[in-house]
This record gives sequence, structure tokens and C-alpha cells, in this order.
Amino acid sequence: MHNTLFTSSMRTRTWCSILAFVVLVVLVAACGSNTASTTGGTTPTSSGGGRYGGGGGTTPTTSSTGSVIKTATATVNGAPVTILTNAQGLTLYYRTSDAPPSTVCSGGCAGAWPPLVMSGSSSPTSAASLSGKLTIVADANGNQVAYNGHPLYTYSGDTGPGQTTGEGVGGVWHVCTPSLA
Repeated sequence: MHNTLFTSSMRTRTWCSILAFVVLVVLVAACGSNTASTTGGTTPTSSGGGRYGGGGGTTPTTSSTGSVIKTATATVNGAPVTILTNAQGLTLYYRTSDAPPSTVCSGGCAGAWPPLVMSGSSSPTSAASLSGKLTIVADANGNQVAYNGHPLYTYSGDTGPGQTTGEGVGGVWHVCTPSLA
């Protein structure tokens, strides 16, 4: 009888380990995929949680009037840097592998990296003078705000203004600065 219980317990642990591995692979694939998506058009949301989640749930920043982009000073890799933020002060990021009009981060990935989208037909504006150009990119996330052609995102792991915890994630996510070319 002890042998049967031991074998059953081992099987259960093996299946749980396999299930945990599969969940991890799916999460990494959703946030690290290099396959562009050009379908959709819905505004993604996230319930948080997981390696890339924030726990409280996040939705994309949507704006139809006023300044969408602001600047702030934050610590990035140990140094104070001027960064771009959304209207609520959350750090904006770009993904090095995005190639508009197709974006790599949509669907599940956009749950962890909510895109900065605009409603209506107005052009994005900044509260500060920027050397670069703000535009709208119509992509799988909707009318996404871009800076010098780079679609902008927030990070669900940042829970308040001034946080830059998404810097360097996956080797492709970086804080957006006014000097981004």
C-alpha cells in the first residue's frame, strides 16, 4: 500500500511540474514572441498576475483630449534620466522588435504591456517640448501613440509614477526617452 501511495504522489508531482512548465512557456511566448500580428483592433486589458503582471489589473491609457505625453525624471539603470510618461505619470516603453504598422506586442502580450492608445481622430500632444515626433499608428492594438515611429506601451509591473521596472525585460523592452530616434 505504501508503494502505491508513493507512486501516485510521484505521478501527481510530475504532472504538476509539467503543467507549471507549460504555463511558463506560454507566458514567455506571449511576452517574448517575435511574430507580428496585424489582426484585431480591440483594446486589450489585463487582470494582472504572473511574472509580467501587476496584480491590480491594467488597461491601456486612452485619451481623446489634452496632453497624452509628459516628461519626468526617473532612475534608469542607476542613473537619473528624462523619460516619457503617459498623462498619469506612468513610464512609457518601446519594444525594439516592433515594426509598424505591425506590432509584435498585441493580444496576451498587450495585457502585460498595455499600449498607449487614443480614441477619436485627434493627434497626440505633449505637455513638454519634444525633439521627436508624436504620431498615431493604426495597428492590432487600435490607434496606438508612437514616438519617432516606435509604438508606446506602459508596463503592468510599474504600479506608480517614476517606476522603470520594465527596462531591459526580455532584452527588447526599454524606457522611452526624448532622444529616442
